Amino acid sequence: MSTAAPATWPGADGAPISCREKLKVLAENHNELAQVMRDAFEDAVLMGVDEAAMRDILTRLVAELPSPKRRG
Repeated sequence: MSTAAPATWPGADGAPISCREKLKVLAENHNELAQVMRDAFEDAVLMGVDEAAMRDILTRLVAELPSPKRRG
């Protein structure tokens, strides 16, 4: 399983993010999130949660994240 951060991060305009500081933060966030998700997934499965169900739960969690952009 590849948990490496993406090589490029697409901006809202479609152009890749190029600011080094932003790329650093994005990579750090990706790595931290990947570890937390691995831990939560492993804990759930080891405690008896169905693997496919846990994947669905995590997918829904991401799909339901509210946008941080204000709506006007």
